Amino acid sequence: MTELGTRLKEARLSKGYSLDDLQEITKIQKRYLVGIEEGNYSIMPGTFYVRAFIKQYAEAVGLKSEELLEQYKTEVPKTNPDEVTQAVPYTPSRRTSRNSGKVMETAPKFIVALFIIVIIAVIWFLYSQKVQNTPEQEKIEQSQFEYDQKPTPPVNQDDEEGEGGSAGGANGETTDEEGTGTDEQVDEEEEPEVKQTISAGEVQADGVTTNYTLTGSETMNLRIVISGDTWVGIRNATGAEQIPDRVYKSGEEVIFDATTNAYARIRLGDARNAKVFVNDEELVYVQNPQDRGKSTQNIVIQFGEEAAQ
Repeated sequence: MTELGTRLKEARLSKGYSLDDLQEITKIQKRYLVGIEEGNYSIMPGTFYVRAFIKQYAEAVGLKSEELLEQYKTEVPKTNPDEVTQAVPYTPSRRTSRNSGKVMETAPKFIVALFIIVIIAVIWFLYSQKVQNTPEQEKIEQSQFEYDQKPTPPVNQDDEEGEGGSAGGANGETTDEEGTGTDEQVDEEEEPEVKQTISAGEVQADGVTTNYTLTGSETMNLRIVISGDTWVGIRNATGAEQIPDRVYKSGEEVIFDATTNAYARIRLGDARNAKVFVNDEELVYVQNPQDRGKSTQNIVIQFGEEAAQ
């Protein structure tokens, strides 16, 4: 093992990354990563890729690649100019093709989303106008009704007193009816508010995967607060990537809405440097991460039966 390989391996272990974790981060095959640590560059596809892979390895574990290559330049094979000429033109073309494809795929979705937002805005505007106009219209109709029902003035004093007594009785009955209606409204009981619950975690046989169940909530909004360098990834039930899997720095936050999936698998490279919140409620680890070292943690959260109903 070379001094460069030893330096890189120590940095990887200090980050708590396994070779499998580093393979996911850098997208470099595991056998090439082993070759770099052991100083076995003969298995590489060429000297150009040796330097490129070492730079990716160093940046993933928090080292300055250029300084590292300069310090150990005697251990790294020199780049063949012919290999650089062959390798450089191919990479931009492939990236350009991928970027163009992503733009073409995203454009129709953006237009559809914009069209839906416009429709919702129009509906909301029309509804708000209707709500504002309705009370005034009801007030006008009520005033017209009271005017039509107003009794004819009495002809003499006796009739006026008699009719006044009858009117008073009618008004009294009306008051009682209104009072009864008010009492019925007061007696109506409000339904108790349902509070979300996150079950105690259940640790699986592998020792790094913990299952949690979320009930009493119709949403699953995830927020991960990063306090130190750690690798973060979120997958759905089929294993599809939901956010860019990479090393996140202190002060960054990862926010993702997993309501539609009803399932989320969170992978943390260093659980001590991350706090997980579900609908703004912090997820309590089964064990204190301080007692578990820097091992990778897998956190699985899914809706319970109450939320599914």
